[in-house]
Amino acid sequence: MKVHGLNEGAARWSPLVIQGGMGAGVSSWTLAKMVSKAGQLGVVSGTALDMILARRLQTGDAGGHMRRALKQFPFPAMAARVLERYFTPGGKGEGEPFKPVPMCSAVLSKAHLELIVAANFVEVYLAKEGHAGRVGINYLEKIQLPQLASIYGAMLAGVDCVMVGAGIPREIPGVLDEFAANRDVSLKLSVLGADKDDDFRITFSPMEFAEGAELPALKRPAFFAIIASTVLAQTLIKKGTGRVDGLVIEGAEAGGHNALPRGALRLDERNEPVYGPKDDVDLDSIKALGVPFWLAGAYGGAMRLKEALSLGASGIQAGTPFAFAEESGLTGEIRAEVLSAVSSGSVRVFTDSKASPTGFPFKVAAVSGSNSEEDVFGERERVCDLGYLRHVYKRDDGSLGYRCPAEPVDEYVRKGGRIEDTEGCKCLCNGLMANIGLQQVRSCGYVEKPLVTAGKDFSLIKEVLEKTGKPSYSAKDVLDSILQEERLAKSSNCR
Repeated sequence: MKVHGLNEGAARWSPLVIQGGMGAGVSSWTLAKMVSKAGQLGVVSGTALDMILARRLQTGDAGGHMRRALKQFPFPAMAARVLERYFTPGGKGEGEPFKPVPMCSAVLSKAHLELIVAANFVEVYLAKEGHAGRVGINYLEKIQLPQLASIYGAMLAGVDCVMVGAGIPREIPGVLDEFAANRDVSLKLSVLGADKDDDFRITFSPMEFAEGAELPALKRPAFFAIIASTVLAQTLIKKGTGRVDGLVIEGAEAGGHNALPRGALRLDERNEPVYGPKDDVDLDSIKALGVPFWLAGAYGGAMRLKEALSLGASGIQAGTPFAFAEESGLTGEIRAEVLSAVSSGSVRVFTDSKASPTGFPFKVAAVSGSNSEEDVFGERERVCDLGYLRHVYKRDDGSLGYRCPAEPVDEYVRKGGRIEDTEGCKCLCNGLMANIGLQQVRSCGYVEKPLVTAGKDFSLIKEVLEKTGKPSYSAKDVLDSILQEERLAKSSNCR
């Protein structure tokens, strides 16, 4: 089957289901591998993989998976240096803090570059290991500073699809083209306070990175843009630096970050952003672009897949049902609590317009002992030591600075930030690490708490739990429920 817009390697294949790339580490290699082996598009999250690899190694690398993948890294000396810096045989002590990883900046040290490239290689390699299924990786345009090194690492592992959302990833298609030819690449940074003529960029040179070693041949992965507006889709297709192979159209019911409502921000009686007809994507205009698209945001389930196909979509993207599957990176305790709440009908998700340092609305799931509870959040001392969501800004002297609305208020204001931006803002970076059991332990003994996100539609999870009759379920159970009608239709057509 030839699908218009997909590159040659992907042209004969168009998944009905794309598994969402939930970060950080929720869409782990174990989850993506299971989905890909089942014939759909498994996706690993590309968020904070340098931190995740470093902390997995410091916990002793149970099962030896990180070390096994690092043995396949094309630059063995670099892999050895990563292991030397971070691997702790037997794991660090339970009350000991993790060794720090440098915060990203416009100029990354060689050691940090090696860690970022290796981490993205490892996650994709493990997801693709031992089967012929296709694997994607999901990045946030808002996290620009490590993006070039991250993409290069994923391509070294043969990633099949690069997906980017949370911004306007206009330059990413061209980046993929250049990396496939092993050429040097640059990416324009979004800098607050920059003048019209300013051109702040980050760069990555494969040849320089390889330190004279032979560069491996790389394939150009497909590029899927995650969008929430017709205008953005048109801009990427017509003005992007290269080929856009697919679009994931994400609605406001999706978990994680959501696009801001069009027009003035209005809040309902629960203080959640109000979305209306103006926020709906015009699918007729999308179809006119001639690029395959998938619908996301409360589109899990067999009937929603059927509806999406009837609207001209190639399929759906589902996140929340996979996020709480046994193969996801979430801790067992978090999964068990949320699934119990789903079964009892007491699960709660709130769209918080202030929680995220990005300024985008962010969905927060109610989980006991997490930063979704105001008294728990109030116990945390404000600190920004991971920095993935820091804003890059132009200082008075023309140099670049970095600030985060979740850092100490006086520091943020001293750097030129508005004090209003800090109100209600939570540290997503540390919260997301805690979600996957890699929480930092502070010198004072404070242990970072989770901050769980999820979409608002749990109907498929409830359906799967009722079918299995167990308190948990697998990624395969999710796919079986989503694809049941499609399989029945195929069976009927073959008779």
